[in-house]
Amino acid sequence: MQKHFWQTVGLGTLAGFRSITAPALLSNNLSKFHPRALAKSPLGLLQKPWIASALRFMAAGEMVGDKLPAAPDRTSPPVLAGRALSGALVGATLYKVNHGSVVKGALLGGTVAIAATYGSLFLRKKSAAKSGLPVSVVGGFEDILVIGAGLALSKGTALGSPSGRAL
Repeated sequence: MQKHFWQTVGLGTLAGFRSITAPALLSNNLSKFHPRALAKSPLGLLQKPWIASALRFMAAGEMVGDKLPAAPDRTSPPVLAGRALSGALVGATLYKVNHGSVVKGALLGGTVAIAATYGSLFLRKKSAAKSGLPVSVVGGFEDILVIGAGLALSKGTALGSPSGRAL
């Protein structure tokens, strides 16, 4: 399998846990690498430093908002659609950078995000029930997992940079 396939699976999974974190990580890296494949594409906006900053700010806000009692259920149709779109965005972008099918990348990223949304909900409920901890505390541990996995996916790598072809 090619690198961008696994990057899409990884970021799609993160999008299922926290919808804004995946595009924030990708945008942060793209703002450093500027692949030419995105030059004339609307997806090229993710290369802009101000977009990367805005997404990081939104990701932090999402992590705080997730703990509030009024936070919507992650599987409610609008929230699930947002997570699917987030996964689709990162998948489409990674595939575009690597001269692959944008549609294939979007479908892969969106599908993985939906699966991860349900998986993360199951894990959160099961963890809260088994540990006796409040769901919001378990959500904090979920944030740590997402941040750690996201940094592991992107640290020291050219996440979002083309594999096997020139920029």
